[in-house]
Amino acid sequence: MKKTIIVGSLLAITLLASTAMAYQGNPGQSGPNYSPERHENMIKAMETKNYETWKELMGNRGRVTQVINEDNFNLFAEAWQLTREGKFEEAAEIRQELGLGQGPRQMFGQSRNGFGRNMSKCPMTD
Repeated sequence: MKKTIIVGSLLAITLLASTAMAYQGNPGQSGPNYSPERHENMIKAMETKNYETWKELMGNRGRVTQVINEDNFNLFAEAWQLTREGKFEEAAEIRQELGLGQGPRQMFGQSRNGFGRNMSKCPMTD
């Protein structure tokens, strides 16, 4: 049951991360930091594992910017890519190793701290 919830949650995150247009859990609404140009730049930064560009685009938004640094960014980008490929369990293992939230409550903005609080801003791509 727990595995099913995690896999289902990661699938939902993949959909949100791939569009980077969800705001406060609403996939039809863009977040306040979304722009097509920023989105494309973020995708490119993740695909090329360009920490400096990612950091610049993220600013200091969200816990993810406190956890991810130049030393662990490649692993973070790998988790992002695995999620895009539908390899949710592998991505979840990396996220856990990095110290990012894993449970469905955290991933969908119900956590007071951590990744989920900023899911509407999609820390991987928005």
